[in-house]
Amino acid sequence: MRDRLAEIATRYVRTPEAARLLGISARTLEKYRCHGNGPTFRKLGGRVVYAIEDLLAWADQSACRSTSDPHYVEARAAGRAAPNNRVAPSYPHR
Repeated sequence: MRDRLAEIATRYVRTPEAARLLGISARTLEKYRCHGNGPTFRKLGGRVVYAIEDLLAWADQSACRSTSDPHYVEARAAGRAAPNNRVAPSYPHR
């Protein structure tokens, strides 16, 4: 019961507010979502929302102490699509 109450109490934000919390543009966050390398999101009633916990967890994945940190190269690439992992546009079939 307690877990369910915690889940219900989770605050969700839409893309513009999520982008402000992360300090990036909404358009950048949308691109990350399309490429699959951004924070976890949900579709509720046709709207994209982010749990604040998910935003913080995604941002924490990029934490480094210095540029010589072994994790730095990986963290720096967070949000970027791999050069050969382009997503082909999907067009509705007619």
